[in-house]
Amino acid sequence: MTAKCDNRPFPTIRRHPPARGQRRAGSGRRDYIVIFGAAVRPGGRPSPALRLRIEGALAWARDHPAAMLLPTGGVGAHGPAEALVMRRVLVEAGIAASRIIVERHGRDTLESVRLCHRLLQERGDCRRVICCTSRYHQPRCALLFRLLGYRVVIPDVPRRMGRLSRRSYGRMVAREVAATPYDGLLLLLGGDAAETLA
Repeated sequence: MTAKCDNRPFPTIRRHPPARGQRRAGSGRRDYIVIFGAAVRPGGRPSPALRLRIEGALAWARDHPAAMLLPTGGVGAHGPAEALVMRRVLVEAGIAASRIIVERHGRDTLESVRLCHRLLQERGDCRRVICCTSRYHQPRCALLFRLLGYRVVIPDVPRRMGRLSRRSYGRMVAREVAATPYDGLLLLLGGDAAETLA
């Protein structure tokens, strides 16, 4: 059963000065808030699941103004890319565009993690990865990033069932139980796993 779309506006984020010790680019390592994609509705509206993931990211961004945001997700049933929808909503909520790095090609969880890993390697200043996604999805995302050597934080992401039935939610949890070791094995066999980052 499809969850009812929530059209409430996102809370506006007040601008904060950079945290001490991170005022200049490259002056230190920083957190990256990775926001995993979910369905986009016709017209480019975020689905309820995607809204909750964005809300979790906004909460962390408000409390950690030096953190960067990394939305990830390609084009699903309805365009534009999930990452571009997230970027638009983040900017509308008050996040500076300079804090957002977009990964718009990931088609599934594993591909998103791999593509984000490449971006983070290129930047070379990641201190921790903050996994902003649905709660049932967080363990898999966290495991994959940890296998790549990242320090990972699992933040408190809002959870509202809406019209989603318990049976549907149970199926999603069961899918994660199966997909987590499978994706972990693929990551290891693919040679992406690395030593723990400093």
